[in-house]
Amino acid sequence: MGTIVTFIFVFGLIVLVHEFGHFYFAKRGGILVREFAIGMGPKLFHHRKNGTTYTIRMLPIGGYVRMAGEGDDDIELAPGMPLSLVLDNEGNVIKINPNKKVQLPNSIPVELISYDLEDELFILGYENGDESQEKRFSVSHDATIIEEDGIETQIAPRDVQFQSASLGRRMMTNFAGPMNNFILSFILFTIFAFMVGGIYEQDKSNLVGGVMENSVAAKAGIKPGDRILEVNGKKTETFQDLSEEIGPNAGKEVKLVVKSEKGKENNLTVKPSKSEETKQGMIGIAPDNEFKELSFVGKFKYGMMKTFSDSLLIFRALGNLVTDFSLNKLGGPVMIFKASEAVSNSGLASIISFTAMLSVNLGIMNLVPIPGLDGGKLALNLFEGVRGKPLSQEKEVMITMVGIGILLLLMVAVTWNDIQRFFIQ
Repeated sequence: MGTIVTFIFVFGLIVLVHEFGHFYFAKRGGILVREFAIGMGPKLFHHRKNGTTYTIRMLPIGGYVRMAGEGDDDIELAPGMPLSLVLDNEGNVIKINPNKKVQLPNSIPVELISYDLEDELFILGYENGDESQEKRFSVSHDATIIEEDGIETQIAPRDVQFQSASLGRRMMTNFAGPMNNFILSFILFTIFAFMVGGIYEQDKSNLVGGVMENSVAAKAGIKPGDRILEVNGKKTETFQDLSEEIGPNAGKEVKLVVKSEKGKENNLTVKPSKSEETKQGMIGIAPDNEFKELSFVGKFKYGMMKTFSDSLLIFRALGNLVTDFSLNKLGGPVMIFKASEAVSNSGLASIISFTAMLSVNLGIMNLVPIPGLDGGKLALNLFEGVRGKPLSQEKEVMITMVGIGILLLLMVAVTWNDIQRFFIQ
């Protein structure tokens, strides 16, 4: 149960903060946010305020934002469809109901002939089944429509659609999600520093601080104070370098160049064991850690520098992924769940630090210029700025759909690979 609660907290928080960034800057930019959802799946509760419908959904994981005109799933109205319309005192439509399951009091039944809810804002139809006379109803700019699941959302006239906002506002809205993840990471890393009073500062080198008894390293003769200079011919200047080179080689022979405290260099061949938790290779060594008390200002500085350094590590990992692709270098919800299992029993400080690290990861990954991600949208924005005009809606939708298809395939592959790594092998 602790693992599930930790997973929901971690995954839900970083996604919600991400989506709130899009929501806030969209509203500031005059873009209609039709729905802000907490959770996924079937709705449990909804409430409309200031043009946005706020919903709580059944699965307590993450959330999403629906902006008008950006991949919005509008209800398709068709000629011959029965509607019920609610009018204001001036005869303008303020509520449209195509949902047969929902009954609206004081509504007028209309058989639809044609409509325009973007520009001219009208509905043409037969009132009360009288086909002898067509009646045109003017639709209020802020009218609402009842969707299939009973949620009432606002219609999307063209002036409040995403594409109607200025290029700068659209770029800021697209960037705001990752930006919020970086801000969250800074806040959480700072809170972590305040909670523990300081940090264990790893030696920024390849110095071995400890060797586990009966480990691969111990059996190979590696001792505290040694430095591992190379792994399979690649120079390793920090412990992060060592982890990146040894991790993917569980069960495989790895060649090391080790420099002893006395300055003698030795060539060793070891076979890393596989970690039961991460399924990564390990040889049983630890960095040379030293606890460092942080001042009040130093704790804030740590939050900023830790966010920055983690971002650089993720960029390096992405570069390594491009040059040497492997699904084992990626992780999805299953890996997050397993990692949540590892930190759930380690205390609140560990959970906060873990959440901060994942928030940076989500922010960076969303900036990758793949259509469907925020980075892909920003790339299209930049292309529009250079070109002087946007791509046609059809081309942009096609590019986005291709990107989403690739992402879905990758997500399925990564999830299946994680299931095999953690539950089958």
